[in-house]
Amino acid sequence: MEIDGKKAVIVGGASGMARASAEILKGRGASVAILDLPTSAGAEVAESLGGSFHPLDVTDEEQVAAALADAVGALGGLHIAVNTAGGGIAKRTLTKEGPHPLADFRRVVELNLIATFNLNRLQAEYMSANEPEDGERGVIVDTASIAAFEGQIGQVAYSAAKAGIAGMVFTMARDLGNLGIRVLAIAPSLFSTGITAGIPDEFADALTKDAAFPKRMGRPEEYGRLVAAIVENPMLNASTIRLDAGQRFAPR
Repeated sequence: MEIDGKKAVIVGGASGMARASAEILKGRGASVAILDLPTSAGAEVAESLGGSFHPLDVTDEEQVAAALADAVGALGGLHIAVNTAGGGIAKRTLTKEGPHPLADFRRVVELNLIATFNLNRLQAEYMSANEPEDGERGVIVDTASIAAFEGQIGQVAYSAAKAGIAGMVFTMARDLGNLGIRVLAIAPSLFSTGITAGIPDEFADALTKDAAFPKRMGRPEEYGRLVAAIVENPMLNASTIRLDAGQRFAPR
């Protein structure tokens, strides 16, 4: 799908990998809408990109539906969706204090997996109304993690949620293939975003020492460049693409 002239919704777009994706898509001619928490810098980012900002909590079903409706209305359609909202906790399955709290596990799965599916199902409905371009109506890009495949000790909830995303995109792509909608996930390793952006170099070096090359944390624009490549290449579909410099997480 050609990016120029398309309409893109970027969930989590106020910062990090999603913001970089929004900037790259805008630079290639797309119109963008930023969806993020009301407390985020989403309004400023949207203004800098000539787009609109739509606040939401991705775990609130009504807020998601309303924010997407407003965003698509402002854009005049939807062709590209990038979804990065998520997060995790550090808790083992069993500790001296007892089993992993079930409510915490549910919360992480809700934030990462269920929220992503809710976004996807609604985004797909909007995309289905598009006139096809070479048979294609839309592209959905979700965010998994290499923790989906090699989760570290204490990442059981996060790993399960991200593995769910990795498993979901294949079947969803089959579900939506007859509509010309592609669905993929990107599985990043450690990227310099959020709380990891300011860690000391020696700590960052230790965290990435097992990468093949480059032995550093990823840069947000490298995620955004992959998003653009996915959108532009129609043969990319139903996959989870590792963006990890050949890194495999050690147990801890």
